[in-house]
Amino acid sequence: MQHIIFLDVDGTLVDDHGNIPESAKEAVREARQNGHLVFLSTGRSKAELFSDILDVGFDGIIGAAGGYIELEEEVLYHQQVSVDDLSHLISFFTEHGIDFYLESNDGLFAGGNAKARVATMIDELMANNPEASATIERGLKPFHDAMMEGVDLVRPDVNKISFLGSSVPLDVIQQEFASRFTVIPSTVAVFGANSGELSIPGVNKATAIATLLEHLGLERAQTFAYGDGLNDIEMLEYVKVGVAMGNAKPEVKRVADDVTDACDQDGLANSFKKYRLI
Repeated sequence: MQHIIFLDVDGTLVDDHGNIPESAKEAVREARQNGHLVFLSTGRSKAELFSDILDVGFDGIIGAAGGYIELEEEVLYHQQVSVDDLSHLISFFTEHGIDFYLESNDGLFAGGNAKARVATMIDELMANNPEASATIERGLKPFHDAMMEGVDLVRPDVNKISFLGSSVPLDVIQQEFASRFTVIPSTVAVFGANSGELSIPGVNKATAIATLLEHLGLERAQTFAYGDGLNDIEMLEYVKVGVAMGNAKPEVKRVADDVTDACDQDGLANSFKKYRLI
């Protein structure tokens, strides 16, 4: 049977330093050679899918935590944040001194002190892990460099929003935006405690997979998915075989059908072999 495989990016395809294990690259390529379809299914917007990721080779992209679907460079679905909701968010975050950035397919737009703060995070991570400084810089610096400052933040092309560790508790932010956004803890480990992501309510990776399967004429019985973060839960529950990475959050492991090894311990390749995808 041909299978269709959905891969989260941060913590699943790439490690905490932003790098893809060679075993994962080889597993994806071999699975496609065997006739399976492999899609990214990520919270990242297209502007954050750097060349090292896309060069692995995929059949398409689910981005923005389900808000964007691309099949062989054809856009099947794209829902963006309303300007009114975005204006409310920018006002609230600015008033409370929360560093954030807007995620668009056309770029990343920094609010507050976000870009400088990300640079500091990367420098500290390199200082604390000198043996891995080169791989940390290679994996995370493109993300920092993609952030644009001094641009109009009230814009119509925003897919979702991320914020860095704030002094405002996550539950307060969730209450503030309960009717406007789904708010979850960040899926990017380097952003630290009390970081988070805001996406459009009712849109998630599972809804995007359902839309894509209908378009392709494929069945849920053909689906696999891999993830580690809270925005992967609906996806892992929806597909036929949902696999949590060994480094996944406990809540993710509880809903998964199986748990593989950690991202940096050949978790994807080992699971692909287990299920004879490769």
